[in-house]
Parts: sequence; C-alpha cells; structure tokens
Amino acid sequence: MAAYFSSLDLAALVSRLPAGIAQGVIWGIMALGVYMTFRLLNFADMTVDGTFTTGGAVTVMLILAGWNPWAAMGIAIIAGILAGTATGLLHTLLGIPSILAGILTQFALYSINLAVMGMMANKAISVDKYQLAITSRNVNLAIITGVVLVAALIALLYWYFGTEQGSAIRATGCNPEMSKAQGININFMKVLALALSNGVVALAGGLMAQFQGFSDINMGRGSIVIGLAAVIIGEVVGELLLGKKMNFAGRLSFVAIGGVLYYIIIVIVLWLKLNSNMLKLFQAITVAIFLAAPYLQGQAKSSFRRAGKNTTVQSEGGKEVRNA
Repeated sequence: MAAYFSSLDLAALVSRLPAGIAQGVIWGIMALGVYMTFRLLNFADMTVDGTFTTGGAVTVMLILAGWNPWAAMGIAIIAGILAGTATGLLHTLLGIPSILAGILTQFALYSINLAVMGMMANKAISVDKYQLAITSRNVNLAIITGVVLVAALIALLYWYFGTEQGSAIRATGCNPEMSKAQGININFMKVLALALSNGVVALAGGLMAQFQGFSDINMGRGSIVIGLAAVIIGEVVGELLLGKKMNFAGRLSFVAIGGVLYYIIIVIVLWLKLNSNMLKLFQAITVAIFLAAPYLQGQAKSSFRRAGKNTTVQSEGGKEVRNA
C-alpha cells in the first residue's frame, strides 16, 4: 500500500488538470443541452449520444472543406436541431414513447454520421493545416474560449426561458395537462425543446472534435450518462453552496460547473492508476452516487424531522411527557 501511494505523482495530476478542465467545460455545454430536456421538459432524451457525434462529424467535414470553424459549428447546430426535431415528431405525431423515440433517432444517426464522414469511422483534422476554434495544443486558450461560450449560452438561455415561449416550455414540462388547459400547444413545445437541446449538444460535439483533433463514430457513446452526471453533480453542489438562494441562472451555471467537476473526477481516477478498462464502471458508480445524493439527503432530513417529533419532551405539571 505504501509503495502504491509513493508511486502517485502529484505534479502529474496538476499537469493533467488543465486539459481535464477544458474538456469539462465542453461537457458542461453538452450538459446544458441535456438539462433542457431532462429537467425542464422531464424528457430523458437518448438522442444526444448520436447528436454529439453529428456535431463533431459535420464540424470536421466542413472545416476540411475549407469552412470557417465557427460557421461549421453553426451548421452543426442546425444538424442537431433537425435531429432533435425528428425525435420530437416521432414522439408527438406517432405516439412513440419518449425513450424509444430518442433511441430510434440515435440509431438512425449512426448511419447518417457515417455518411457525413464519407463512410469512414473517423476523420482527423490537424491544427497545423486548418484554423480551429479550440485545440488541445493551447489548453489555456481552450479554457478561456469554452468559458466565454458557456457564459454567453447561459445568458441566452436565461433570457429565452424568461420569455413567453420559454416559460411555456417550462410549464409543459412541469404540468402538461394544466398547460394544455391554458391553451399551450404542448406537442409543439416538446418538439421545440428537443430541437434546441440537441442543437446545443451538437455545438459541444463540434467543440470536442476540434479539441481532440478528430471526429469518431463512437465519440458520443455514453454522452447521456455524462450529461446527466454533470446535471446532478451541479445541482447537488449548487444546493449545498446556495440552498434556496439558487435561482435559474445559478442552476444553469452549476450545471456547466458540474461538467468540469465530473471530468476532474475522471482525471483523478486515471491518476490513481486504476484499470482504465474499468473506467465505464467508475463513471457509472460516480453517476449513481450523485443521482442518489438528493434522495438520500431528503430521506435523512425527513428521518431527523420524524425523530425530533417522536422525542419531543414536554413538561405538564412538573411531569415529563415523551411524544411517540
């Protein structure tokens, strides 16, 4: 045991953190997309595993064709919006359950993403040959660019979900029947939210493809798990630090921070020299812990509250009475 701990190099961990933070910021953007459907719409959207890859594939192929990286990511966002729209229409028009609708779109996107990349499983893009918006060659600039994008996106989402249409989306997720009774077209709101969500996820995919220097057909695998982990981690940390003072803007901010915290956890796991083949297991355990945290916290509070009521001591005529 002593030999194991002595083999750990703290300097190596510190050197890995900036790259982990940069990737965490990108996953934080992705988490914002997941948050829109998972929390605001109460819709577990499996489409994002495919949309993340779509964003990377479209961005890389357009940059290889000579496009400006920001324009390429703009087209990637549109591709993501179309994918989210397809999931929404499958659910609302054809009555397919939400999870199955997402899986169907994700399944179809596998072939579409292959077609986008010229029937190749991956496409490399060199920072030496092409202008990129973000790259692992300059991690500090990547972090700054990512943080600016996150701040702009949070501001835009905060404004949008305060508008009448944005409020209608939130109302649809909160109480569909009441929203329908108030004259809101809940099917349209679901499609719109799914489209916007997957557009944001595709943006994250485009950024990640540039950062890592390639797009890959499997780069989006497990994205929904990472996105949910970031959302839950951000919410738990936000509630811990701000409690009831956390408003919608704060919640969005902590969701993005959750992506960074999640990736720092992964960097630490790898630094501990644990078997990298078990990384998916560690990721699942991390997600399970943070998913269970709010429930266990609520259970603990209610247990203490009940215990307090059951052990209240009252004085009546000089006698102590213990409530049961």
